[in-house]
Amino acid sequence: MSKNIPLSFLDLAPVPTGKTVAEGIAQTVEMAQRAEQVGFNRYWMAEHHNMPGIASAATSVLLSHIGSQTEHIRIGAGGIMLPNHAPLIVAEQFGTLQALYGDRIDLGVGRAPGTDGITIQALRRQMSDAERFPQDIQELFYLLGDNTDSSPVQAFPGAKSKVPVWILGSSLFGATLAGHLGLPYVFASHFSPQMLSSAVSTYRDHFRPSAHLNKPYVMLAANLLLADDDETAAYHFTSAQQSFVNLRRDVRGQMPKPVEDMDVIWSSTEKAMVDSALSVSFVGSVESVKPKLADFIAKYEPDELLVTANIYDQAARLKSLDLVPQLNLFTLQSDSMPA
Repeated sequence: MSKNIPLSFLDLAPVPTGKTVAEGIAQTVEMAQRAEQVGFNRYWMAEHHNMPGIASAATSVLLSHIGSQTEHIRIGAGGIMLPNHAPLIVAEQFGTLQALYGDRIDLGVGRAPGTDGITIQALRRQMSDAERFPQDIQELFYLLGDNTDSSPVQAFPGAKSKVPVWILGSSLFGATLAGHLGLPYVFASHFSPQMLSSAVSTYRDHFRPSAHLNKPYVMLAANLLLADDDETAAYHFTSAQQSFVNLRRDVRGQMPKPVEDMDVIWSSTEKAMVDSALSVSFVGSVESVKPKLADFIAKYEPDELLVTANIYDQAARLKSLDLVPQLNLFTLQSDSMPA
């Protein structure tokens, strides 16, 4: 079996049906605090827009709030969709976060817009902005680095902060770019696993040591929902399954309540689509999940795992975090130790 690895959490700040955004954010803070207590390495938020069931659109603002309510867990973006923003703005925001919370800050960036075409227009952006992704990353590094003293435009805060940058992706493009730039790489296998094996191999094959990283570092994302028994976990996971069905149907709404029978919700075609998208999911009791998760880790040999559980029931999410130490697969920090 592979050695134990760090474990981190990815959250979208879900807003459950019947709850307000404020209540959803309060639950996210509670999750971050529990993740810190359990010993998770990082707590990351993802940027999405025009989705009433997700409260993490203003990602850096929410990260600052989480930072103020936690003590040592690393916090960061998983990720900021760089085509939506000028690199200067991102450098200023994350430079500010580092000024507030020190070296706890991570900046994961992706080249997808994280929304639909109409919302891209509302953001005053264009789909073609994604083509500048490699250049925007280089500009971002420059703005966060040490060599802008003579530049007419500088990031205040941000300059000289050297906030760690990660590349996020679900295709070979991001894997190749991360390898060439010598950056850590995160693959979005929790919702787009089709190219998982190829992307990990591509990243490692193309990796060039850099001032940022001397050897490849891969973090893989997965859905993880633990419960006392398989049936309870599967029941709560129907919230995530319904969310994917609604996304494909272009039905907007808050995080749906779980249901006893998904067959009354989805068609056979939709079921196949969801099963494929969520195939990297570990849902069940500790006893049933542990061997499957161990096999996944042994197969892909990630340096870190990034798990998510975007479901309706807050108690079930907290319970899942509490059960993680029983897996004995991860290097968990004590809540009294620095992250």
